[in-house]
Amino acid sequence: MKRLIVTADDFGAAREVNDAVETAHRGGILTAASLMVAAPAAADAVARARRLPSLRVGLHVVLVEGAPVLPAAAVTHLVDGNGVFRSSMAALGTVISCSAHARRQLAAEITAQFESFRATGLTLDHCNAHKHFHLHPLVGGLIAAIGARFGLRAARIPLEPAQVLRKIERRTPWAPALLTAPCALLLRRRLRAAGLLTPDRVFGLRWSGRMTRQRLAGLIRHLPDGLSEIYLHPATGPFAGAAPDYHYREELDALMAPEVIAACRDPSLRLGGFGDFLGAATERASRGVTPNRSLLP
Repeated sequence: MKRLIVTADDFGAAREVNDAVETAHRGGILTAASLMVAAPAAADAVARARRLPSLRVGLHVVLVEGAPVLPAAAVTHLVDGNGVFRSSMAALGTVISCSAHARRQLAAEITAQFESFRATGLTLDHCNAHKHFHLHPLVGGLIAAIGARFGLRAARIPLEPAQVLRKIERRTPWAPALLTAPCALLLRRRLRAAGLLTPDRVFGLRWSGRMTRQRLAGLIRHLPDGLSEIYLHPATGPFAGAAPDYHYREELDALMAPEVIAACRDPSLRLGGFGDFLGAATERASRGVTPNRSLLP
């Protein structure tokens, strides 16, 4: 049986992103979104999510290239002179590895982001981190430990099998996936040991910001059995802070393309959010969340 979660990251980054999330959920194959709780359009994203009870919403923990939830004075080791998170993951990773004070600030900020999500009243479907910074062992460990206090039950593991990508584009290189695989495998082992649901594989790393309709349809047609997640970054148009090389509108169009929707009609494939794949007993206890039998338009 093939189970698939289709996620939009950066929910709340801008109204253009929120517009795309709502459009792709109502008329496409999008089943989940990851919320940036301190982003400029977070309140708008939460309002939309409340109108879309079948959209599964998780927390997109932001520790790089964004604003903290806590005052900058409370996370001085994590932010730059402008009071925003550093853009260099290597630099921040070094700081938190070497400084106990930085780790305390990191734990406080992650806790604040979970608290902000809880304050929305939305059911916490999953968690992941901006730029996959939870691959850092200290960050991943803190997210698992802190998330447990907020009912976290599922998390993304950015582990992308290149052999599936090569079925769609034969010249896809192997090296990029191999670089992060050891950290991803370690994180998956830790999170599963903590009782969290993690996907067997995730797609969106190699083609981040460039998930065309041909690539998306190809991935869906070649999905192995088990639980897979495909994540994208849809938006209706340019917005402040957008990555200059991301094709946001093209990714929105891919989520609604007829050939993509047709690929999802495979009777061996089930769409949903993480919460839909936790098991019937867990779902019954999840504050009234019901499984998505069909999210296709």
